[in-house]
Amino acid sequence: MDGIDQDDVIRIMNVLEASTFDELHLEMGDLKLVVSKSGQTTRAGEQRTPHRVASAETEIDVKTPIQEREKAVEASQEPNVERDDLIAIKSPMLGTFYRAPKPGAPSFVKENDVVSEDDSVCIIEVMKLFNTIKANVRGRIVKICAENGKMVEYQQTLFLLEPLEEDTAGKKDQGS
Repeated sequence: MDGIDQDDVIRIMNVLEASTFDELHLEMGDLKLVVSKSGQTTRAGEQRTPHRVASAETEIDVKTPIQEREKAVEASQEPNVERDDLIAIKSPMLGTFYRAPKPGAPSFVKENDVVSEDDSVCIIEVMKLFNTIKANVRGRIVKICAENGKMVEYQQTLFLLEPLEEDTAGKKDQGS
């Protein structure tokens, strides 16, 4: 592992938050990371600021407490939509969202594309494993809710689809 950045720290914090553990200690060369749900470590009398990462070379301060991040994620999971008939394609995992199969390649889908159940709509990368996400529903992409190359949370809305009749599925770029 070459190093650790803020996205890595956020991933570690999310894994810790979802686990039954209260604290994580990680040491890699000059890097020492201590993350605690309660903000206190297990060493007697020692207390640390939660979500602070320090090393001999760098210091990353994740300023938003977990509770505030969770509120922001909940808000992002429910995009502003005036229509009740739209179907949400949600992320089945926490990871990095990619609209295309590789850098420079065209996106799997764009707004107004019609998709069928087996069409790939994006990739979510988790720890260097690339997971292709299928639409699992027939419909027209109304909105792309996630930002390319950014972290998405479990059950975060990635796309909003308008359900379509069976005979229109598979015809892309209609109306564009």
